[in-house]
Amino acid sequence: MDLSIFAILVQDGVTSGAIYALLALAFVLVFSVTRVIFLAQGEFVAYGALSLAAIQNHQAPLTASMLVALGVLTFLVEMGRTLLQPELRLHAGRTGAVYAVKYLLFPLAVFAAARLLAPLDLPQLVQVPLALLIVVPMGPMIYRLAYEPLVEASTLVLLIVSVGVHFTMVGLGLVMFGPEGWATTAFSDARLEVPLGAEQLVISGQSLWVVAIAALLIAALYVYFTHTLPGKALRATAVNRLGAQLVGIGATLAGRLAFTLAAALGALSGILVGPITTLNYASGFHIGLRGFISAIVGGLASFPVAALGTLLVGMLESFTAFWASEYKEVLVFTLILPVLLWRSLVGGGHVEEEEEE
Repeated sequence: MDLSIFAILVQDGVTSGAIYALLALAFVLVFSVTRVIFLAQGEFVAYGALSLAAIQNHQAPLTASMLVALGVLTFLVEMGRTLLQPELRLHAGRTGAVYAVKYLLFPLAVFAAARLLAPLDLPQLVQVPLALLIVVPMGPMIYRLAYEPLVEASTLVLLIVSVGVHFTMVGLGLVMFGPEGWATTAFSDARLEVPLGAEQLVISGQSLWVVAIAALLIAALYVYFTHTLPGKALRATAVNRLGAQLVGIGATLAGRLAFTLAAALGALSGILVGPITTLNYASGFHIGLRGFISAIVGGLASFPVAALGTLLVGMLESFTAFWASEYKEVLVFTLILPVLLWRSLVGGGHVEEEEEE
């Protein structure tokens, strides 16, 4: 291996690590706030990239129809809960109007926008927000339908539900996008040439976009969690759920906000990685698993350690693909074993007991 190949592998590792960093932060955020190991996080990666690919092919993505269906189901569930509780039934009219705007009119407006705008030659600056507008609202709706009714359930039950949500979203992805793979248009075709000894290291513009946007998002999340009231409420819920509830921070609102941010990070990760690799309906799960491994490195609790773990995963994947490509998946996923062993030894075998009612 000469210096130029080493530099290329480092570039690939950093680019992949930037994507995994966003997913690891989403895993840590959702688990620390809701105790949910959100296995379907990778599906938002696929949905974001494939929805953008459909728009760039002048087709209205079927995820817009899925958003409408989720909105109708969420509206029915919310109205059912309102009508069954006497204290809420008194304000059913006003509450129903709010729910109708959130879960019926908004998804229908997004569906109409997708149908009208997708056939046009839109600039990428419009295509990307449109894809995000379709996919991101699914996050809180899925939380409301699948997880919120089980908010007091054990972590094992929530994990089983996550498995069901994952397989459901994968199946729907196959129906909506088909088995073939798709790639999206790169943000930039520019190439930066850096002198490296007697050779030139070529850095693609898309790689620079990925790293820059990932760094900007991580910085924005830091500001959000440290300088805004909703962000501080999420941090409080992550540190101590019971204490946060005692001071008036609603677990329901925190859970929906966590899933909204996770869906946004997942969809944006898919849009960033779409021009680099070809994605199909099942690709998101494999990408999400790497983010999950990085989150495990951080103990599903530490944002900075999880972000650092992504660089380790990205570098390991890049270099093993060069040295032993047939064992790349095995070596990357084996990384989780020494981390779990070390954490079990450091933690002294302590197991968090479930709170009893």
